Amino acid sequence: MSLFKTLPLALCLFIVTAFKTDDKSNISNTETSVQKDPLPSWNEGAAKKAIIAFVSNATNSKSSQFIPVEDRIATFDNDGTLWSEQPAYFQLFFAIDRVKAMAKDHPEWKNQQPYKAILENDMEALKQSGMKGILQIVATTHTGMTTNEFEAVVKSWASTAKHPTKNVPYTDMVFQPMLELLHYLRANQFKTYIVSGGGVNFMRAFLPSIYGIPEEQIIGTRFKTEWINDGDKPIIKVLPELEFNDDKEGKPLNIQKIIGKKPVFAAGNSDGDLQMLQWTASNKLNSFMLYVHHTDAEREWAYDRESHIGGLDKGLDEATKHGWTLVDMKKDWKVIYPKYQ
Repeated sequence: MSLFKTLPLALCLFIVTAFKTDDKSNISNTETSVQKDPLPSWNEGAAKKAIIAFVSNATNSKSSQFIPVEDRIATFDNDGTLWSEQPAYFQLFFAIDRVKAMAKDHPEWKNQQPYKAILENDMEALKQSGMKGILQIVATTHTGMTTNEFEAVVKSWASTAKHPTKNVPYTDMVFQPMLELLHYLRANQFKTYIVSGGGVNFMRAFLPSIYGIPEEQIIGTRFKTEWINDGDKPIIKVLPELEFNDDKEGKPLNIQKIIGKKPVFAAGNSDGDLQMLQWTASNKLNSFMLYVHHTDAEREWAYDRESHIGGLDKGLDEATKHGWTLVDMKKDWKVIYPKYQ
């Protein structure tokens, strides 16, 4: 789902937090297990069997469902698909934490909304500021600096912040079964991309080492930028104006513009991913559409049609209608996270 379209509703669920990263062990754990069972954290069931059958046929040159290596494009949403997204998008917590960190240089914020609401932990007042207030916060915390400066800010935050209710590093809240799926696809010469409504510069700052996906294969929402040549030190500055919202129909548009090919594999968890899965389903080559269905209230969260974050309504109907793979987190996954379970 897009950060920019759902922030007001997410903010009312806010709990102040801090966060620390430990991202290398996740990938290594996956890679050591893939040799015996490509998806060891998946229970034996329809979803696992369907994935393995798809990959087996895609890589079998004698199969009618063979897919040439150059066409093995797999796209994944991030929030709610590769890691958790409750009680609000993780990038939202970054923005709120940034306002608090920057407040010492802005004493005027104590009397200015929407900053005053954040500093007083008044989420109702923040909600009442509406989209205008939310975009003001996002612009304040994400723009007005160079791309290198923003990357450093994100990495610094990611070294200390923890999830507000789980009290663990956000990078420990990635889904172990999905890490295995990413590795399994790459081991069979699929090229994996992130196509998310999250901010592209935010994601590129620290997700590559978590998922094994390089920066250039991370696609997301972006602000406008400008080139500044200051002597022999050229910079790219982030401007406080949204350039592209990588959500819903924006996803296939960005896929076509940046990747230039339809995916043959697409995974999401919400209606914000529906158009990406529909685009993938229209491929003339055999294709695989996967929805992660959040059904585990004990180990993660349970939500779908009525959720203000990661709502899965039309997508749930489309998946049922067309026979797409629905991953039931409670039934299909032995574990959710790499640690703590």
